[in-house]
Amino acid sequence: MKSSSDFYKRVFIVVKQIPHGRVTSYGAIARYIGAPRSSRTVGYAMNASHNMPDIPSQRVVNRNGLLTGKHHFQGTHLMQQLLESEGIEVIEDQVQNFQEIYWDPNLELPVFKD
Repeated sequence: MKSSSDFYKRVFIVVKQIPHGRVTSYGAIARYIGAPRSSRTVGYAMNASHNMPDIPSQRVVNRNGLLTGKHHFQGTHLMQQLLESEGIEVIEDQVQNFQEIYWDPNLELPVFKD
């Protein structure tokens, strides 16, 4: 059985590859790493990544483009500000043009190998 730190490492590998100005979802990452029922655990990994400047956790949102993880960022609107600094429009905690800027690792990356 794999440890949670191994799971987190797999999540971080994917998140580091999300292009600037794009977002993906917790569920898409979970599916890509072969754990389709673990989107909540992907969220826990994103929460654990906030002291890791090379992990762009702001680019991971829920399946509808909502900033559900925003309360884990320092400051009231830091997640939104980070996304907006990449040119992503956010209104009332909702990524605008979500379908156009959505990045699916299952389509964009090669098959995940552990």
